[in-house]
Amino acid sequence: MRRLAYLFGGAAAVGAAVYFVVYLYRWQWQRAILCGVLLLIVGVLLLGIVLLGRLARIEERIRESDRRQQDVLARLRQPTVRERDERFRWLEDPASRTYVFVPVLMVTGVLLAGVAWLVQRIATVAARPTAERRLAGRLSVLAAPDTAPDTDLEDVRPLGGGSGGRHTARLITVGVVGAALLASLVVGLADLTQTRKEGANGSEATSVLVRVDMRGVPVTNERQSMAASQAWERCRNSTSVPLRRTTLGDLGDGLFAGVVRPALTDHDRLRLRGCLEDADVDRAHLTVVGIGDADEY
Repeated sequence: MRRLAYLFGGAAAVGAAVYFVVYLYRWQWQRAILCGVLLLIVGVLLLGIVLLGRLARIEERIRESDRRQQDVLARLRQPTVRERDERFRWLEDPASRTYVFVPVLMVTGVLLAGVAWLVQRIATVAARPTAERRLAGRLSVLAAPDTAPDTDLEDVRPLGGGSGGRHTARLITVGVVGAALLASLVVGLADLTQTRKEGANGSEATSVLVRVDMRGVPVTNERQSMAASQAWERCRNSTSVPLRRTTLGDLGDGLFAGVVRPALTDHDRLRLRGCLEDADVDRAHLTVVGIGDADEY
């Protein structure tokens, strides 16, 4: 289930990011803002899924640790010797003849204890502390570093410095590559969306053909004309040269045409198309059917 959520979330994030860049290139700011908000929401959801998974694993480890601790405590609290109020039978039964066996058993125990002590002394002299050295080697990573009394602990090199250096190098490499990709993306978007000075167009004028579609209301010529006028007035200042003394003429069937003088450059045509198609006119949608240069005859 979690993998499926990652799959759908990643696909949604990639789609939102792609359309975000596309709408920025087309100068459709309203749609770009919506895609940016969607990308942010998907990113927060994916982060929440990751954090919830981590928290669930941490809780499971804590519960497992508590169960193990309870088991260990239960085992430690169990008595090693059964607490029974029992006595030796040979003490209770005076007719028993096992009283001779007790002194023999005690002497045998003393002799065995002496033999064990002698074996232990010989083993101490002859054996090498291999196990202790091996254990000390395993525990050496937990020992504190040797520092002078006046040395700051922040200046002490952490344990495992070699692997830490490689990890740092990988992090630096990933950071540099990510910064380069981000910088190239920002530079590319800035080059596509900036308002730049362009050479004058050789044509006399630029013609624009727009179709207006109404949604949720009865389609009338008056409503379409009003929507086209609102969108056109809103986009007058979207180009580098303001669209003065320019209006849209009604061609019928929801089509409107306009002629812009002087002729617009390629970048201005892109901005005008994006502004018209992204216009937030209530219950109306504008589509630029065609835009191109026109010469006067």
